[in-house]
Amino acid sequence: MIVGTAGHVDHGKSALVRALTGVDPDRLAEEKRRGVSIDLGFAYLPRPDGSVLGFVDVPGHERFVRNMLAGASGVDLALLVVAADDGPMPQTREHLAIVDLLGVRRGLVALTKADLADEARRAAATNEIASMLHGTALEDAEIVPVSVVTGEGVNALQAKLDAARAVTERHAAEGRFRMSIDRCFTLQGAGTVVTGSVRDGAVRVGDHVVISPSGLEARVRSIHAQNRPAQEGRPGERCALNLVGPRITKDAISRGDVVCAPELHAPTDRIDVALKILPDEPRALGPWSPVRLHHGAADIPARLIPLEGEALAPGQEAHAQLALDRPLAAAALDRFVLRDVGGSRTIAGGRIVDLRAPARRRRSPERRAQLAAMELEDHAAALRGLLASPPYAVDLDAFFRDRNVGLEAAAALAAELGLVRLGGKSPATLSAETWSSFEAAIIAALGAYHAENPDLQGVGAERLRLSIEPRLPAPAFLAAVAALQRQGAVGVDGAWIRLPGHVARLAPADEAIWEAAAPLIAADARFRPPRIRDLAAAMGEDETDVRRALKLVGRLGRVDEVAHDHFFLRETVAEMVEIAVDIAEAEGVVTAARFRDRMDNGRKVAIQILEFFDRHGVTIRRGDERRINRHRRDLFRRADLTRPDTEKAV
Repeated sequence: MIVGTAGHVDHGKSALVRALTGVDPDRLAEEKRRGVSIDLGFAYLPRPDGSVLGFVDVPGHERFVRNMLAGASGVDLALLVVAADDGPMPQTREHLAIVDLLGVRRGLVALTKADLADEARRAAATNEIASMLHGTALEDAEIVPVSVVTGEGVNALQAKLDAARAVTERHAAEGRFRMSIDRCFTLQGAGTVVTGSVRDGAVRVGDHVVISPSGLEARVRSIHAQNRPAQEGRPGERCALNLVGPRITKDAISRGDVVCAPELHAPTDRIDVALKILPDEPRALGPWSPVRLHHGAADIPARLIPLEGEALAPGQEAHAQLALDRPLAAAALDRFVLRDVGGSRTIAGGRIVDLRAPARRRRSPERRAQLAAMELEDHAAALRGLLASPPYAVDLDAFFRDRNVGLEAAAALAAELGLVRLGGKSPATLSAETWSSFEAAIIAALGAYHAENPDLQGVGAERLRLSIEPRLPAPAFLAAVAALQRQGAVGVDGAWIRLPGHVARLAPADEAIWEAAAPLIAADARFRPPRIRDLAAAMGEDETDVRRALKLVGRLGRVDEVAHDHFFLRETVAEMVEIAVDIAEAEGVVTAARFRDRMDNGRKVAIQILEFFDRHGVTIRRGDERRINRHRRDLFRRADLTRPDTEKAV
């Protein structure tokens, strides 16, 4: 069990830890000189049954509350220290608020310096403490009078700590390993050592880990758990890890970094949170209010953006977004605390809801529904809620990673919910209900379209996506269509989607004209095909008949009329898009001269082609230069919009 002290400066926290353990937690020379804790101190108390009590002694001075926050995360029990002669003081109340915001639900109160207070003063201090604890998670905490001078109450407090340890369940090593680093130092003969409280999972000697958010890779050479050599470290233990790696040094690792399993390394700089503003905060927090985020041992400047209303009032609980000045390594549902930028007061705290918060449409009804689902602690309930809300598709691997769900638990949950993984290039997963509704909707939409347009080859992918419910995101939609294609439920021809039995045919006369015209606009002539007038002359056909036939062929998606009476094969248009993309990737922009040169074509035709791309949004023109619109570059794709040979099965 890990015990964290809390309380006002000079109320005897370090002296109490020393009396309980025999270890002086003040390790810095300046701390001993000044007689106050400045940084975190650590002490350990072996018990007769072989277990070890770990103590994290935190500073009480208001200037060092940020250090207190680094130690308050990950404790099992809060030991609130209040001097009998003073009673609760400002930092006592702030530390209590922090403990409450961080979700510590078990605690004891040590009424220290009891030798300096008579019975009346003790009773008054006890009443003041009880009043302060009212309405907090420590409301029912026992108050034990203690004096490190006379020894009064030390054994009684130790007995209560042992009783709490006895009913503390061994932490399950769920999820993958992560530990917030609160110290990093070099140990002679060993190298770089980091310390912290293990939050999730287990770490073993020889494991490969990552320092996040920097991404440094390391190997665990040795472990001390609860101040003893060990082969593994588990949740609920303070650990020291001796790390080795090509770039692992004391200066490369900072307090607040997280050492974790490589699969968890996915830092973020924008998070959505469930926030509680402290009631005594003097003013409301409006858009882009500057704050400091304390998570684990990390201390990061941030800007707060309310997601409900224009400002967050004192005492209000609401969703908000935090835009961070630098990346954070965290997991969804982690607790955090916000302080003002000057470090003078704690203003709020809460839980992380989403590590991948959007910068746009963050207040939409769809987004509110997503946040309501992601806020649920139960993974199955959260997943059901997400899958039942737009956009109805979830990146399942990212969901389990961000919530640090172990591989076995994730597989069992996916099987229990009967989820449908679309596979292929999209990581999207749907509920069985959404998949069934989508399949029925797409087949019905295609049937109706074919009935109204029997001479057309099919429906364009984006047009079909926007016409049906449930409406999936574009990558998920294409993956879903690929799955239906594998099942034989739909057919795909290039960019067109159709029912398997639907075949669009030209009239015999038009088909004959097309068969004669196709070779004349293909092969070496594909970049400079003859216009209708010249085609008709070469074929000995009436110009009007040739124009009508090619326009019908265009409706089937085989050709595109790039300019008036100037038809290019769809395959050629796709090839020209690829040429434009290639130029843009090499030079940043597309110019008519470079495009003309690549196709060995005339400037007039090159400009007509580029203007055709402009009209369809494939390129975006600025003066004489054009940039590729990545959202439209596949509009004239050469291959099917699905590639069955590379897709995975549902």
